[in-house]
Parts: sequence; structure tokens; C-alpha cells
Amino acid sequence: MYMKEAVVNNQVGLHARPATFFIQKANEFKSSIWVEKEERRVNAKSLLGVLSLGIVKGTSINLIADGPDEKEAVEALIELISSNFSE
Repeated sequence: MYMKEAVVNNQVGLHARPATFFIQKANEFKSSIWVEKEERRVNAKSLLGVLSLGIVKGTSINLIADGPDEKEAVEALIELISSNFSE
């Protein structure tokens, strides 16, 4: 299991278009991936799950992956968040 914290800093947070990019990236990996905000944990490969967290600009989240490519998965998602979803 591999875990890392990230802060979402793009204007709209993890909503609609950025969330779609996030889920597409998560689905490139075999590992199980979760997004954790406060006490809630959802599947990072589920659009409804990610949107249900209500992640806005400045929100700190944990990315957790478990599987054969767990480290690569978390690092790729952190990179996507850091790039502000190329917006």
C-alpha cells in the first residue's frame, strides 16, 4: 500500500472536467486507488464517488493505492493535481 497527500489548487477543485481527467488517469492503472478527504474514502476510479467528496480549491486529500503499480499510480495522480489539470 502506498499513500501520499496532495492539495488541490485549481480554480474549480475536483469538479466535472478535472474530475473526469482524474478518473481517466486512475483507470490507467491496475491497482485499487482511493481518494480520502477527512473521514470519507471513495474509489478514485468512480466519477460519482470523487464528485461526492466535494473537493474545492485548497482541499487537502490523501491518495491511497494498493496493487502492482501502486507507487506509479499515486505519483501520476499527484502530478496531474500539481499541474492543475492542465487548465
